Amino acid sequence: MSKLLVIMGSTRPTRAADRVVPWVMSELRARGGCDVELVDLRDWPLPFFAEHAGTIGDLADPTYSDPLVRAWNKKVKEADAFLVVTPEYNHSVPAALKNAIDSVWLSFGFRHKPVAAIGYSAGIGGGVRAIEHLAQMFVEAEAVPLRNATVIPFVNDAFDEQGRPVNPMTAAGLTITLDDLAWWTSTLEKARAEGELVPGQLRARAAMAAITAARS
Repeated sequence: MSKLLVIMGSTRPTRAADRVVPWVMSELRARGGCDVELVDLRDWPLPFFAEHAGTIGDLADPTYSDPLVRAWNKKVKEADAFLVVTPEYNHSVPAALKNAIDSVWLSFGFRHKPVAAIGYSAGIGGGVRAIEHLAQMFVEAEAVPLRNATVIPFVNDAFDEQGRPVNPMTAAGLTITLDDLAWWTSTLEKARAEGELVPGQLRARAAMAAITAARS
């Protein structure tokens, strides 16, 4: 069964994610079809990214600078797909979320896996600029960010007393997002099983080494 990580991108004490995520998780449980795990970045106090050649240890099984960084890489590597719930801070994602993405280093844990996003904000924007920036980050991580995200504006008034969305388009948006995520998860799992290219940056290093050797 496919493994889906739902990542809560905000760690603020007053975060609105605590309104959004219970509804999302209930919808995922109702759908079934995958093993869903909620990852709250509050529970992963990763150090600011500072890995380098001297901290990774064995390239085949990196130790990194901190056991938590190693555990985080392992957690991400074991997943088949990701659903990121994020607010928008200054036209981007929270620092804790950016740091968590940066910390997946050398394990290529996001590579060739789909990433869907749910954005929210207290205003009309609904986190769209954070979602756009998130897509750029995941392209660089060689993941597959999905076009159809779920956008929740005016999040403080977006849910009723039962925790259900007030605007029916919010529920429709999540259905579209999750349908796409399920399709891409299945498609990319099959593609990975058939074989993957070595990461481009490693191939580039090998090419450079071969050029250098040929010139010497």
